[in-house]
Amino acid sequence: MARDVYKPLIKLVQQAFSLARSLDIPNLLQPGLAKEIIIADILGHEVIPAKRQPDARDPENPDIVYEYLSCKEGGSGQFDRMFKFPLDKRERSLGRIRRNSKIYLAVFFADNQLKAKTIYELDPEIVEREAVRQLDRSSNDISHVGFSISWTAEHGRVVYSDKGHA
Repeated sequence: MARDVYKPLIKLVQQAFSLARSLDIPNLLQPGLAKEIIIADILGHEVIPAKRQPDARDPENPDIVYEYLSCKEGGSGQFDRMFKFPLDKRERSLGRIRRNSKIYLAVFFADNQLKAKTIYELDPEIVEREAVRQLDRSSNDISHVGFSISWTAEHGRVVYSDKGHA
């Protein structure tokens, strides 16, 4: 039967879910979480699986938090649903940037999106300035604020690089 081919895959996903729950990660398939776990592992951070929180924290000091953006080669990282107006929502949106000690953009290999190629570290102040610039130029009250790899390379620093291939 054709659907039997999925059974080994489903069993592995169930095992991964069980392991994730034992690590206090309630929803392994939450969008973006698998890549956040990969990034946290590389950088030595502790992942925060809650959806409306920063992505990770320093394992020695939980007050030091980080945000992760990711993309595949040739793409760009982004903060989704950033508000231009009303002003109170704009401040909350920008607070998603400000709350972090650092922001990281992880670029994954296009043909193996579970393998990080390069991770850039950015200062939140620089990211906030660019986010404000993009929001001010947007004709929409709600926008995605994007950061290209070239912009990130110019304004950040490489903290991880895999010179190999996917």
